[in-house]
Amino acid sequence: MGYEVLARKWRPQVFADVVGQDHVIQTLHNAIKTERLAHAYLFVGPRGTGKTTTARILAKALNCQNRTGAEPCDECESCKEIVSGSSLDVIEIDGASNRGIADVQELRDNVRYAPVRGPFKIYIIDEVHMLTREAFNAILKTLEEPPAHVKFFFATTEPQKVLTTILSRCQRFDLRRISVADITFQLKKIARAEELTVSEDALLAIARGAEGGLRDAESAMDQLVSFRGKTIEEADVLSVFGLISREQLEGIAGGILSGDIPTIIQATAEIDKSGKDMQRVVLELLDHFRNLLIVLHAGEKTDAFDLPEAQIETLKAQAAKSTDGRLLRIVDLLIDADSRMRYALSKRTLLEAALIRASRAATVATIDELMKQVAALKSRSVPTTADAPAESGVKKKPSNELNRLKEGWSKRIEQFIKGAPQAKPYLMDTVPLRVTETHVTIGIDPEFASEKESLENQRTIVFIQKTLTDFLERPVSIDFEMLSAKPAPKPMSNGAPDKKQYYENPAVRSVLEAFSGDIETVRK
Repeated sequence: MGYEVLARKWRPQVFADVVGQDHVIQTLHNAIKTERLAHAYLFVGPRGTGKTTTARILAKALNCQNRTGAEPCDECESCKEIVSGSSLDVIEIDGASNRGIADVQELRDNVRYAPVRGPFKIYIIDEVHMLTREAFNAILKTLEEPPAHVKFFFATTEPQKVLTTILSRCQRFDLRRISVADITFQLKKIARAEELTVSEDALLAIARGAEGGLRDAESAMDQLVSFRGKTIEEADVLSVFGLISREQLEGIAGGILSGDIPTIIQATAEIDKSGKDMQRVVLELLDHFRNLLIVLHAGEKTDAFDLPEAQIETLKAQAAKSTDGRLLRIVDLLIDADSRMRYALSKRTLLEAALIRASRAATVATIDELMKQVAALKSRSVPTTADAPAESGVKKKPSNELNRLKEGWSKRIEQFIKGAPQAKPYLMDTVPLRVTETHVTIGIDPEFASEKESLENQRTIVFIQKTLTDFLERPVSIDFEMLSAKPAPKPMSNGAPDKKQYYENPAVRSVLEAFSGDIETVRK
């Protein structure tokens, strides 16, 4: 017998051999044991995840002559015929090449004949989405009310192309991409049995490149054995499949996060020199930054990761250097680079530009971060002293405007309470303290000092600002101040306040440090 490729040699023959699809296998086990069998099943999933394989094993289990529990014996004549493809009771049809109405009519004519050996005649139609609309319609009635001895098993990678009238008559099973850990475990098992020496990093690289398809991983290992013999290292995998090493990937990500543009340019040059697939590099980086986002929010919960523990620790160290806002900007830039890469004349230039932009995004504060800093500064500020530099260039309204506001304040309070009734106890004893061109400061009774945070909720502030804007006939913002606040610093003998007093004030100093500023003038 000639050489048999690993993907065929290691194709699962019983349910227990299926990798990474426990949710499907458990359901089928229970259905067989309880004899709650549907007449049509649809297996959906990416390539190489076991759709057709699961359908074949289910066919063997239903027609097995010596079945124990739900597993086929894999030794009786029925099982052997199904494995060899010679069974008259299990008919496999390629939906891509038998997609016309004539092929379906032939199937429809044959379903009425009883099975030869087993209890069921089973039709397995692979890539069922390739059937024409006419072929789907021709099979519809048979699918809805088939003879008791007939079962239909469909497999497809594109369920959205299957008519909803077909979908509604099938039990659907969605097979997921197989995890890197499961693929690596299976490859180790194959390597031991085939007497291959494959390093851990090489196995991980093969699993990464397979993108959730075990068949792809097995085919890749087959190719590597032809290339390097029975000893395979990570460098062999990277050179054959155009991948970059985990160290390179983490190095580029570290350069982006630290804004180290020379490192990024050098890494891009090395990637180009070694002939790596630039678009694949972008996708690898995109996956890496996705993992950084997850680890930033997952904390110690590592269930969301499909990675070795050592790699998770590296991700945690890198995630600690950034924020989710910055990481999201990097992800957006990489997504944009991926969409443009396929049309780029110079992929290296596009990759370099994208990585440099990403490094800038990683080191520039986001709007949210700036707003938090401003809010923190505002919460630490002391209005009687901080207002002076903050409002040094703001023209104040005449004092009679403050008097006018004080005279009608009881009416203003009534208006405030209508819009914010929950704040009534705190608003009753308030009084306007200062009015400028853009701002009104309201004094609060010290009795409600502990409730100041409740008073400063967004809804109350917005309503008070709107009421005062209507009254003063210009937009104004507001803040609250305890009536027992310390008085403003005394002016110097010449009438001008001493700037030294403001430099010594913690709130003013924090504002100056945050914006690298200085006090030029202080107005009374």
